[in-house]
Amino acid sequence: MRVGLFTDSYPPFINGVSTSVETLKKSLEKEGHTVYVVTVGHDDKNYKYDEKNRILEIPGLPLGIYDYRVAAPYPVKVVNKIRSWHLDVIHSHTELSLGIFARLLAKQFGIPLVHTYHTMYKDYTYYVSRNHKYFDMGCKKGIEYLSKFYCDNTANAFIVPTIKTYKLFREEYHYDKDIYIVPTGIDASPFLEENIDKKKVEDLRKDLGYTKKDFVLVFVGRMAQEKNIEYLLRVMSKIKNNNIKLLLVGDGPDKEKYEKLKDDLELSKTVTFAGRVEWTKMPYYYHAANACITASTTETQGLTVIEGLASGLPAICIEDDAFRTMVIEGLTGRFFKDEDECVKVIESLTKDNIQVESMSKQAPFSAKKFSTEEFAKSVIEVYNAAIKNFNKNKKKDIPSIIIDLIKKKRGKKSGEDNNIK
Repeated sequence: MRVGLFTDSYPPFINGVSTSVETLKKSLEKEGHTVYVVTVGHDDKNYKYDEKNRILEIPGLPLGIYDYRVAAPYPVKVVNKIRSWHLDVIHSHTELSLGIFARLLAKQFGIPLVHTYHTMYKDYTYYVSRNHKYFDMGCKKGIEYLSKFYCDNTANAFIVPTIKTYKLFREEYHYDKDIYIVPTGIDASPFLEENIDKKKVEDLRKDLGYTKKDFVLVFVGRMAQEKNIEYLLRVMSKIKNNNIKLLLVGDGPDKEKYEKLKDDLELSKTVTFAGRVEWTKMPYYYHAANACITASTTETQGLTVIEGLASGLPAICIEDDAFRTMVIEGLTGRFFKDEDECVKVIESLTKDNIQVESMSKQAPFSAKKFSTEEFAKSVIEVYNAAIKNFNKNKKKDIPSIIIDLIKKKRGKKSGEDNNIK
């Protein structure tokens, strides 16, 4: 199958969507499919096409939110280049610039469109509203309308990564078409213990200032409001055991704010900001910790938690459906509802080595169900369903469409199922 992935985010840009799309490309190619990527470049003037890796970069303009960019207008030469790929299906991973482009091309080329909804946009509206209550409410309603329009009116098949996003569309947005739940897969091999140099882990712990007595909690993610870093810092301020440490890995717009809060809460001895870390070094940061932790309620899936599990770390997570698909209470991790309960969970684990060791052994098995092979297989099944839906709808001629509309109209008036002969 020849597949075109359209995304506003792709490596070297680092975030969950970027990781998911790159993983999908590699997974599909491993299964023998030909995959092209259309993404936003960091050059605002020149188009770039990597023929070997089949990656087309369209000039991008800064959006003004973190490091995101949107694609500039699309010339005919780009459309012709994509046409020459003879795609069987277009798979969009954004509702913004390249998502719109994907819609237009799918319509123009007469091929099926699949869409994956990666981001809980309603949890990110503060970037636009700046936390003004009534403006934020308006933004959320706008997000709901646009999300339903894009997914309902344009896609031949619709993918979400977790039950959390499924519930959003079913229960809040009242979306009544088919929804396919396909969790993003990860290549767990770099995180598995047998592939880790233990000497490097020991050296890293020393470099970070940790001793053998320290119980290290690691959070990996963007330093921004939606990740709830402030929550974790408040939790740490309630813990009196100085051998319990918090390691924050990542960069973002609010990093300086959190560093100041760390100083204000007098956490300099227990909290460390590692900053941005190269992905190839990330496995060692997980293995330098004793457990991974998150208080984020804005995740659609939480790939870093899966990476932590693959690394053999018990996961300590806030109560949220995004983590229920990967973390089992008492077996591979623990859940908490509020700050005080989080403190109790952390302190109980530091006193129970047997439970921690048991969870550490089970954690990698939990991560295995998110394999890249299963990911590719599930997505291909959705592609086949989209092609089937597309061909079925394409067969409807104009008279039959008109008849269907008349049936619906008459049915609404009479409240009965009318037949037109």
